[in-house]
Amino acid sequence: MNTKEIAGITLEVDAEGFLKDSKQWNTTIAEAIAQEEGIGQLTDSHWKVVNFMRDVFQERGDGPTIRQLTKESGVDTKSLYQLFPGGPAKKAAKIAGIPKPHGCI
Repeated sequence: MNTKEIAGITLEVDAEGFLKDSKQWNTTIAEAIAQEEGIGQLTDSHWKVVNFMRDVFQERGDGPTIRQLTKESGVDTKSLYQLFPGGPAKKAAKIAGIPKPHGCI
């Protein structure tokens, strides 16, 4: 079992640092993960993507892929890469406290 302290709370994570239990997530944890990932302060645009990720995960049991993000979230590809450089779906999922979406490397 891997654990990690995030925002002063010890949480179980997988080998890549994704939360094992998405129910333990909260906005304070999201902000702390964003800092660790080099995102900085989350803006309304970040939250739009993060909340979309969580909603899709709750509906489908898996986070959306980058393709689904660009088609369904209302945030275009260029903006996603500006908000979450170096892997928007993966970084947004981590910040959203959900498992890495299938199809992400």
